[in-house]
Amino acid sequence: MTATSSTSGATSAAPVALARTRPRPPVRHVHLGLGSFFRAHQAWYTHHAPDGQAWGIAAWTGRRPGLARSLEAQDALYTLGVRGPDGDRFEVVESLAEARAADDHASWLRHLADPDVALVTTTVTEAGYARRADGGLDLDRADVRADLEALRASPAAPVRTAPARLVAGLAARRRADAGPLTLVPCDNLPGNGAAVARVVRDLADALDPALAAWVEAHVTSVTTMVDRITPEPTAEDVARVRAAGLDDAVPVVTEPFSEWVLAGTFAAGRPAWDAAGALVVDDVEPYEQRKLWLLNGAHSLLAYAGLARGRTTVAEAIADETCRSWVEEWWDEASAHVPLPQPEVAAYRAALLERFANPRIRHRLDQIAADGSLKLPVRVLPTLRAERERGRLGAGASRVVAAWVHHLRGPLPVRDAQAEAARAAAEGPLAPAVRRVLGLLDPAVAEDETVVAAVLAQVEEVGRS
Repeated sequence: MTATSSTSGATSAAPVALARTRPRPPVRHVHLGLGSFFRAHQAWYTHHAPDGQAWGIAAWTGRRPGLARSLEAQDALYTLGVRGPDGDRFEVVESLAEARAADDHASWLRHLADPDVALVTTTVTEAGYARRADGGLDLDRADVRADLEALRASPAAPVRTAPARLVAGLAARRRADAGPLTLVPCDNLPGNGAAVARVVRDLADALDPALAAWVEAHVTSVTTMVDRITPEPTAEDVARVRAAGLDDAVPVVTEPFSEWVLAGTFAAGRPAWDAAGALVVDDVEPYEQRKLWLLNGAHSLLAYAGLARGRTTVAEAIADETCRSWVEEWWDEASAHVPLPQPEVAAYRAALLERFANPRIRHRLDQIAADGSLKLPVRVLPTLRAERERGRLGAGASRVVAAWVHHLRGPLPVRDAQAEAARAAAEGPLAPAVRRVLGLLDPAVAEDETVVAAVLAQVEEVGRS
């Protein structure tokens, strides 16, 4: 089906079933973490790549099977609604060849053992890689230990964690002598290629050192930076797609902006994503830092401060003069440490304001607020440390931390990989609570009396606002 567009979001035509313009593509790419962002980003780039028809994607859900079943019921097709400030544009994405439930482990192993499959992308969130503070795999976690024991008992045993699913697939590929493969993580982790390579290596070595050696010789990892604001779709979004004439139970809504930066070696090829707008570079780090600090750091600030001020979406929060002034303060501080030309950084900030203010993208703050214990160390603490090294307070960075402390002490649910520990640290009198929460993020920061005092004052300021 060719792309359709609408500026009003409505049409008089009765909704029609989604239909392919060509057969399902052959599977050469597998993905772990079938969800809205993957469908708005990696699958969209493949759909628009000139050779995308040769690079069909088989994608597995992380946990729940419902999405995979709904997609398969409509021929693995879905509608992408691009929601600009003035209207919607709809297109049917055809790059998904198979949608699989998480518990379909046999098909996962079968595809990873297929020599035609050349790469694996992942979107499992920062928490999904089960990393320790030092970046290694947390082999003491109960779910990781359970997966390791299951694989020791049987190489085809079902496993739950992302590192174990990757290792199980790589072990199947080794047994089949299926050749080289590339891992392409697409989560907001600094140096995500090396980060995922390490947890895979750690688990492979714990399982079988010979497998770890094979992975080292045959599997490459690519580092990426991904960016496209993609909120969870709602019933209203489904209704909008139907009003545009498309019968789709599981559409995706996203913003017009999209960015994908990649660096590394693809051992067995890749789609021509660069022809679809992706940027292939020698070093992702400057782009990664720009995005993590300016976009993601501002998102965290807006989430915690905005919720405290009764806002529910990014657009509402950035329209709040106090929240916006705090974001500008944070950006002024963080921008000085982004290793890109300052005019480029300024242009990026201006574009972010437009993106955040788009009233038709309902990016919920409570979703962004999840996993602060994992996000703040990579989104905010690098700037705080850099400011302190230069003898400056780092008030913009400390305010983000203060807003998180306020969130932990408040009445709203805390969704976090360390929710129990974070909530416990934030309880009781404020001064010792601040120091304990800072200690969860970085014990060294918790010993910095200047930072502790600043966060203490700013928590009270967020509470008064």
